[in-house]
Amino acid sequence: MYTHRKPLIVSAMILSAAASGVALAADEPAAPAAPATPTGPSLTDVLTASGLTATGYVAASYYHSNGYSTDHQFDNKHDTFQLDQAAVTLAYQPKEGFGALVDIAAGEDMKILNTAEGSNSNTFDVVQGFVQYASGPLTVIGGKYVTLAGAEVIAPTGNSNFSRSLLFYAEPLTHTGIRGTYAVTDTLSIIAGVNNGWNYSSLQISGSKTGEVGLAWTPNKIFALTAQAYVGKDPTFDAQRTLVDAVATYNATDALTFILSYDWGKQDQHAAGNPNLDWNGAAFYTNYAISDQWRVSLRLEYLDDKDGFITATGISQTLKEGTVTFGYDPVKSFELRFEARYDKSTQPTFVRTLTASQTTDTLANSQTGIALQGIYKF
Repeated sequence: MYTHRKPLIVSAMILSAAASGVALAADEPAAPAAPATPTGPSLTDVLTASGLTATGYVAASYYHSNGYSTDHQFDNKHDTFQLDQAAVTLAYQPKEGFGALVDIAAGEDMKILNTAEGSNSNTFDVVQGFVQYASGPLTVIGGKYVTLAGAEVIAPTGNSNFSRSLLFYAEPLTHTGIRGTYAVTDTLSIIAGVNNGWNYSSLQISGSKTGEVGLAWTPNKIFALTAQAYVGKDPTFDAQRTLVDAVATYNATDALTFILSYDWGKQDQHAAGNPNLDWNGAAFYTNYAISDQWRVSLRLEYLDDKDGFITATGISQTLKEGTVTFGYDPVKSFELRFEARYDKSTQPTFVRTLTASQTTDTLANSQTGIALQGIYKF
């Protein structure tokens, strides 16, 4: 028993001597140091070292309107809480050689995207998935990728407003095919590609293809311009569809940005004697950073649906809308958005009420909506 208690007595003597200020003999053993805890590289370090990036976001909202958000792309519910999107993107995109990108998302917005792509209306979608090859100024991707058209994108993190514009509703969302981008200079790039058409992941009707061409010019930090066009036979209509789109961005100051987007489109009709279906529209954006945490975004636009093709009514009408959105960032990874929007049309096109069988009961020529959205980025 004495042998087992000796270390405790020695320790007590050391503590007592230290407390009384008495120096310890040099030959008395010091207490052994605690072993260092081994530390390995973090996940971020591993990904950075491998060249692989992993990013994502979660967006949820509450939206209220006095109608059913006719001609809105994603905010088509009202008086409801919903998970808009939860997405993860994995990418390996070296400056030279082969790479790949996968963008997977889930949420209510994916129901709309799946429907547009001709798939079942479910809450999961591979928004992008492509292989890439880069060599010098040339980059080629093949697979599924987002469109070049428009100032707004599918991911809410890339937009300044909660709701999408009328022009976004009138533009393609994704394409499946091959796209090449050639950097002519540090400020000018040319894009060309061929795909299955607007939103088609695969074609079961015909083998028709759509061509895309575009350019991106950024002469300085103040101004940027993109212009793109899509031309090809749409499988559903079995006739040519054309879209020309341009987006100009002007950074007046570090806090103030102006954006102008313009679209012109035409859908030919297969049957002889039927008129072409034309539309055009423009959207103007003003984004202002009030402080490091607060910002405000204003969007004003019109869509002239001359033949009722975009609204699927067959009735000529012009839609206009105004949206104001306040953004609050308490931290860099989170933003809270407050939005108010007013839509108006020259025709009673907005669904106000539905019957018990979900058929249209009342139409109006205007609609008002408010929304609250939270976005967390990682």
